[in-house]
Amino acid sequence: MQLWFAHQSAVTLREQLVTQIILGILSDDLPAGQRLPSTRELARRFRLHPNTVSAGYRQLARERWVEFRRGSGCYVRNTKPESAITPSRALDQLVAELLRDARKLGLSLATVRARLRHWFDLQPPDHFLLIEPDEELRRILAVEMQQAVKLPVKSSGLQDAQLATELVGAIPVALAGKEKSIRQKLPEAAELLSLQVRSVPTSLSGWLPAPPGVLLGIASHWPGFLKLARTMLTAAGFDSDTLVFRDARKPNWQRGLKETAAIICDLQTAIELPEKTLKVPFPLVSESSLAELRRYEQFITNPLVLPA
Repeated sequence: MQLWFAHQSAVTLREQLVTQIILGILSDDLPAGQRLPSTRELARRFRLHPNTVSAGYRQLARERWVEFRRGSGCYVRNTKPESAITPSRALDQLVAELLRDARKLGLSLATVRARLRHWFDLQPPDHFLLIEPDEELRRILAVEMQQAVKLPVKSSGLQDAQLATELVGAIPVALAGKEKSIRQKLPEAAELLSLQVRSVPTSLSGWLPAPPGVLLGIASHWPGFLKLARTMLTAAGFDSDTLVFRDARKPNWQRGLKETAAIICDLQTAIELPEKTLKVPFPLVSESSLAELRRYEQFITNPLVLPA
């Protein structure tokens, strides 16, 4: 097992020795029954005072990590827990794995400490930030996201003055296909989550084959939704004369919709329609993308609980 020692650190050399041996045991770098270097050998190799090494070994023995065998030396005890692992022990194992992987990469302890300090100093994410140039589409997507997650969902256009401010503590999100232009507005190391669009044929499957003579309303604040609905419903066999389109940005947009059998709309527009109206909300974001947002949210809010 490789050990690191910072001689000018505020943490005592004894505590550095004890901590690294415990982490070595937890990560199986030091398996049960392995003999530890002698006090003299360890002191000479790392320029430590023999009393420091002895004090560290005695502490480890008191805490039952190691045992002394008369005339033979100091050995790692069998510390496998008989009961379920505790959160603190699980965290210790994660730290042990981090240090073990760092050693494999040839990284110094100072480098690991500096990177950990960098991440600890960062503000943890506390909201999702949807970045979308189209204002109406942005509102619809934000509604869908907020129904799927508990963290606040904020939104911004590419040119919005508040974009830089909103990015602080944010988890940036964008529609698939727009990542390239949006990444140019983000810090170099920022992560960008991608939203996949829901399959239109799958969403329409419950309405096929097209019922003859049924009057359907289609309403949305986003012109793209109306255009997409017109194209897909017509292609699916719906008679264009039975489709009533309404742009929800215009005054009196609900006029004539009460005569329709149902109203196909986005989730934002569905909120504005009367409760007794038969609404058929068509989500734009795929369920897999919404599930990914929920997993990401769970990870940053409760990192010790593995997402399903």
